[in-house]
Amino acid sequence: MEERVKFWPVLIRRCARFCGMNFFPISIHTCLVQHLRKRTMKPFPLEGLTRRRFLARNAMGIGSVALAWLLREQHLLATPPSIPRNPQTFDLKPKPSHFAPQARAMISLFMHGGPSHIDLLDPKPELTRRSGDDYSGDVKFSFVDRASKKLFGSPWKFQKYGQSGIEVSELLPHFAEIVDDVCVVRSMHTDINGHEPSIWYMHTGKSQPGRPALGSWLTYGLGSESQNLPAYVVLTDPGGHPVDGVRNWSNGWMPPLYQGTVVRPTEPRILNLEPPSHLRGALQEQNLAFLAQLNREHLERHPGEADLEARIASYELAARMQTSAKEALDITDESEGTKRLYGLDDSTTREYGTRCLIARRLVERGVRFVQLFVAGQIWDNHESIQKKLAECCRKTDKPATALVKDLKARGLLDTTIVHWGGEIGRLPVTENHGASEKAGRDHNGQGFSTWLAGGGIKGGMTYGETDEFGHRAAVNPVSPNDYHATLLHLFGIDHTKMAYYHNGQEQTLTDTKPARVVQEILRST
Repeated sequence: MEERVKFWPVLIRRCARFCGMNFFPISIHTCLVQHLRKRTMKPFPLEGLTRRRFLARNAMGIGSVALAWLLREQHLLATPPSIPRNPQTFDLKPKPSHFAPQARAMISLFMHGGPSHIDLLDPKPELTRRSGDDYSGDVKFSFVDRASKKLFGSPWKFQKYGQSGIEVSELLPHFAEIVDDVCVVRSMHTDINGHEPSIWYMHTGKSQPGRPALGSWLTYGLGSESQNLPAYVVLTDPGGHPVDGVRNWSNGWMPPLYQGTVVRPTEPRILNLEPPSHLRGALQEQNLAFLAQLNREHLERHPGEADLEARIASYELAARMQTSAKEALDITDESEGTKRLYGLDDSTTREYGTRCLIARRLVERGVRFVQLFVAGQIWDNHESIQKKLAECCRKTDKPATALVKDLKARGLLDTTIVHWGGEIGRLPVTENHGASEKAGRDHNGQGFSTWLAGGGIKGGMTYGETDEFGHRAAVNPVSPNDYHATLLHLFGIDHTKMAYYHNGQEQTLTDTKPARVVQEILRST
């Protein structure tokens, strides 16, 4: 029998080379010898064995399958250079950043539909002066049948505010009070006019569906500072989900552990959070302990199962949330002054103000990323913009401003980034439906505005410019990839080094297009 297996080391070396291995593991030889001692297997002669002949003999044979299985079991298959040799692990434990971070949490106030930057944050005197004239530039219309090339100057006045003298529309009187704490970026662009592709670009770094959202990347890279609350929380609108629904907070091809956890806009904000009365107390603790033991034993028998790991972590988090989440979402102990600050005494601002206040309470308790959405796309003002844009501002202006003020008063703004903005802006020409009060604006992904505050962002400044009509980003343009690279930098992450391996390919949040950290808007450390 030993004579029969003396050729196997040579054959295995050749197999190893075919599989991309540069060494011969003695353990494989030992396994094969043991296997041959149990069965009568006559190896074919090796004289004149070529690669073609080897493949012809073994392509459909059980021997090559057995060899591949043995190599896999011994973790000795060659690994492409782009894939880490050590398996990826998935949990929400705090993880070190690449360098010292300035931010530890982020709240994104996402304004679906495309707020009209030229009516809110980007004044254009030339557009106002030439309102009614024909625009000579090229325009991409989303709705050609309603299109017009008549310039449409803003119906609202702008005024300078704060020590910085940033100009703000009269539609945002509360935001005007915090201009010295924010950076208004006036040169955002996606170069896409459609809502969904621009939303995907702003959320995931690519204008195609299926990738993880920004919140998923942050929780994957840094974990959570709280083990009793979700790392990534989504606060939805009582009017319904935003356009594109749950894909706004999808984990994409990452494990489900990194998907956003939805908190309902009405009570109970988390369903089935409390157990039935007859299961509370010691009995529940015993049941949970027994379930945890079963889960761990099952996981040991199935190592590396990402979905299983995520499910177990979700169950354990749900148990811990029974007390922590209830307390975090309960605003009854907030002072009357704080409630008035957020507009909870006004039916127009009460709902959005409540969610902004909950967002502050969540980051205060260690949640990494909180995102607030509006129903549908209320900022998509194709018609009657003079009425509808004012309504959007009345709903969101005071609560968004209160969030920045409250974070600052509590010493949290230095480490919490606040973002306000949508996926596109609006065109400088009118989408006219007859009477002037029916006029609106079509989509514009070539240039729009957003604002950022806290977490290392330099306050009291504007960055970038659109052209004289507010149509295209003309000076210091900022793409969604630049935006993401800058945010990750504030969290202490090098955007080129935080990678996830999907289907054998290295993926990063910013790898689809060139990206830069916008250093000009960052505070010096």
